[in-house]
Amino acid sequence: MKETFDLYQYGRVLWKGFNHELDGGGEFVYTDEKRKAFEDEMIRPNVNLDLKIAIVDPEGNFVSYCGMWYDACAGFAIVEPVATDPKYRKLGLGKAAVLEGILRCKDLGARTVFVGSSQQFYYNIGFRPYLTSTQWKSK
Repeated sequence: MKETFDLYQYGRVLWKGFNHELDGGGEFVYTDEKRKAFEDEMIRPNVNLDLKIAIVDPEGNFVSYCGMWYDACAGFAIVEPVATDPKYRKLGLGKAAVLEGILRCKDLGARTVFVGSSQQFYYNIGFRPYLTSTQWKSK
């Protein structure tokens, strides 16, 4: 995102990638409120735009996105979020974005990378469970 900083495209790929269109949410609508919210997400001290990976099609549309967070003190990185436009799935673009993000975090010193999801996509690219837990609820 440092080289292709485009908040509209960022919001659009997340909207499509999280299936809002397919689930009946309609097309992505970019408003001043959304622009401000996206700006607040991206323009703050703990955000490294070099770790926000956008894959762009020939028309300039973001078609896959991976956000990475790196904590230098702890020495680990977190993958969050990852989204790919449904028209571009099964092409390896999400995997490429995640792996590029991991390499960039490794170059900064990350020794471990976590993802907070159990979706098959992450297993397919090599992630394995690190810790599991059970939540108990009383009646």
